[in-house]
Amino acid sequence: MRDVLDIHTHTIASGHAYNTIYEMARSAAEKGVQLLGISDHGPAMEGSASKHYFRSSRCIPRELYGVKILFGCELNIVDLDGAVDLDETFSAALDYGIASMHDVCLTSGTEKENLHAYLKAMENPKVHVIGHPDDGAYPVDLGELAKAAADHGVMLELNEASVRLGSYRLNARPNAYRMLEACAKHGTQVLVSSDAHIERNILEHRHALEMLRETAFPEKLVVNRSTEALLAALQARR
Repeated sequence: MRDVLDIHTHTIASGHAYNTIYEMARSAAEKGVQLLGISDHGPAMEGSASKHYFRSSRCIPRELYGVKILFGCELNIVDLDGAVDLDETFSAALDYGIASMHDVCLTSGTEKENLHAYLKAMENPKVHVIGHPDDGAYPVDLGELAKAAADHGVMLELNEASVRLGSYRLNARPNAYRMLEACAKHGTQVLVSSDAHIERNILEHRHALEMLRETAFPEKLVVNRSTEALLAALQARR
């Protein structure tokens, strides 16, 4: 599989990342990336950009240094009914959304409550990806999550920052294995992401790709196989 894209990346606008959009794009070009997505944290994350930053994103060039650019948001799920931190007015300009749970924005519920939050978030047409659902700090039935994602046309993320050695996310590697098994069973599309907060980590997917090979995960379900596959998956949600 040719790993040609990375759409979960962060810039200084996230408040705890270290490069500009232009620096990220230049690094992506040097790495041979075909498509780069910028997905800064939504405004509920401490130190992140305001909602106006996302509404104004139409001004961002959609090609830089020969790399196709998408602009999205890592939306914070902020309650157990699946609400996220950008409403329709401020998310309208986005190319895509990744909905994630973070401890500074949401206290975990029960496994059933967390699943309900994810399922309600999937009903939002701006949610294309569920971010790092492997995090055991938010326990969830991954089989049910994968089935619902397939039904909604939503991707589940295989996050390099989760599955690399020494990850801070609770039980992320074993959970990721269970997620892949469930995705293969239900035909759920998977997005491999770096979750880069600095330019050097763009397209750093080594551990995630090793897991895909180890599990013989179906390549047809991995959107990173081509820009066309990723764009088709995004378009299917519109």
